[in-house]
Amino acid sequence: MSQKPLRVGFDLDGVILYNPARIVRPILSFIKHDVFHKKSVSFYVPKTKTEQLMWTLAHKTSIFPAYGFRDLKKLIRQHDIEAYIVTGRFNSLKNDFNHWLNRMNADSFFTDHFHNEKNEQPHLFKKRMIEQLNLDVFVEDNYDIVTYLNKELKNTKVLWIYNFLDRTLPYPYKFPHLKHAIDHIKKDLKKGEK
Repeated sequence: MSQKPLRVGFDLDGVILYNPARIVRPILSFIKHDVFHKKSVSFYVPKTKTEQLMWTLAHKTSIFPAYGFRDLKKLIRQHDIEAYIVTGRFNSLKNDFNHWLNRMNADSFFTDHFHNEKNEQPHLFKKRMIEQLNLDVFVEDNYDIVTYLNKELKNTKVLWIYNFLDRTLPYPYKFPHLKHAIDHIKKDLKKGEK
């Protein structure tokens, strides 16, 4: 009897797509937490056309599929996992999101894909989608979102793709890139764990 495939969700920028600009995350986090004293997880939602244009330009730093993307496709095609893209990208980034879906030919191997079209707070959108999709595993690159999801979700293992400056932050399931996260998922599949 074959094992039921794991249901695995993946963030887009910094997880499926390589994004060198994510190296600034700890700097932005420091400013948010230590300068503005915002302790809760929250993200600014761009409202004006100028802000939305700036967000679009900032996301142009996602430049190509991440190291490990081929391994991910192989795992999907072997029917070991059902894979979903769940990105916190706001609705103003819908065209760029669709561009990447087409460029990756995502519909040919991902089970489904979702972006934050109602401009919810990204961590709340991801939590809702993870619960709705009943995901066993979710792979995320934003440390604030990772720690939030890890605390809130009891039935989902949250894997973290860290960046160089964040490498010393404590977390049990942290990996330098998608390839190592996929290797971890493969080990879990062999053990029959989630």
